[in-house]
Amino acid sequence: MKSWAIRSALLLALLASYWGVYHHGRSVERAEAALASAERDSGDRLAEVIGERAARQEEQRRATAQEEVRAHAQEERTIADAGAAGADAAGQRLHDDGAKFAAAISCPGTDTAAIARGQAATRSAMVLSDLLTRADARAGELAKAYDRARIAGEQCEFQYESLLPLKKY
Repeated sequence: MKSWAIRSALLLALLASYWGVYHHGRSVERAEAALASAERDSGDRLAEVIGERAARQEEQRRATAQEEVRAHAQEERTIADAGAAGADAAGQRLHDDGAKFAAAISCPGTDTAAIARGQAATRSAMVLSDLLTRADARAGELAKAYDRARIAGEQCEFQYESLLPLKKY
């Protein structure tokens, strides 16, 4: 019976050693899986940080581009307003010259036929002066509206283009 007890003890020792090796293998496998998971999580966090940084840089680029477009449009409006003011002054000078011309035609004379022709010429000159004034005023309004629309359209286009991602070649 001693040999049976020894054999049983050896068998139990062998089974215990296999059991220990099995558990040791599982714990090593779990540790390796945890390490791989930690490395993957670290890489994910790094990618997230890099992505956030890139998103912030893109947002900053877009905001800077928007501000540049706004400043450029303001400069364009200032230039257009200055041009319109110059055109208004030139139009006023032209209107004054037309009024002087109409006044010069209406000089009184002694000949009745000349007076009749002078009155007709005065009326014609006044009508033409009035038409010139109206046409000039309307042209000025249209030019101002065109300048505003052009500047607004360009600003819109540039702002849209600034929102597009940068092309990488």
